[in-house]
Amino acid sequence: MKPFSSFIQHLSKQLKKPLPAEMAHAVMEASSAAYLTVNPDEKTRRSAVLMLLYPIKDEVSFPLIVRPAYEGFHSGEVAFPGGRYELTDNDLIHTALREAQEEVGVKPNDVKILGTLTEIYIGPSNFLVLPVIGYIPFRPDFVPSDREVEAILESKLDHFCDPNLVRSSEIRIPGDRVVTPYYEVEGHKVWGATAKMIAELLMVLDVKRPLTNDV
Repeated sequence: MKPFSSFIQHLSKQLKKPLPAEMAHAVMEASSAAYLTVNPDEKTRRSAVLMLLYPIKDEVSFPLIVRPAYEGFHSGEVAFPGGRYELTDNDLIHTALREAQEEVGVKPNDVKILGTLTEIYIGPSNFLVLPVIGYIPFRPDFVPSDREVEAILESKLDHFCDPNLVRSSEIRIPGDRVVTPYYEVEGHKVWGATAKMIAELLMVLDVKRPLTNDV
């Protein structure tokens, strides 16, 4: 069995177990009170992102996007492709697939869904985000949206497996500064909800060795 196929089989089994949730999120928690808010309200908007796994020479990879600069909380941030739930969406999985197609050109019919991780509440923008995990058995031909995507970072999951790579820094956000753990990817800081999703995925996998080995 090829390593990527073996990895997908292993992850599928792991996702059937209870999720680590807050235990994983705490690893990448920021210091700001706004980011520690954990209570959605009646005005909270639902959204979803797609954590799309695919092989590059049998190394497990996924795309992160760099948001363009704009007047808002998530200006210039690194994130998974995704966005808000629309009334025309069948469910949040549909939302994740639709947004991924709009933002990076991934065809929904190519994606096989494995499951979901724990929803994450983002206090400053009042979004409740569902991470959807899917995979494609080949490297996609990405087509970034001119309006919504500044750059695509094709990231190897192995890069995030070394706990010594987690760093900490002060980051400026509208109206505040936060001290937060982050992963560094191609000179970009991956922090906040995106970093928490990656941390939970690693904890689900119970990573103890390079992911390109058979599991």
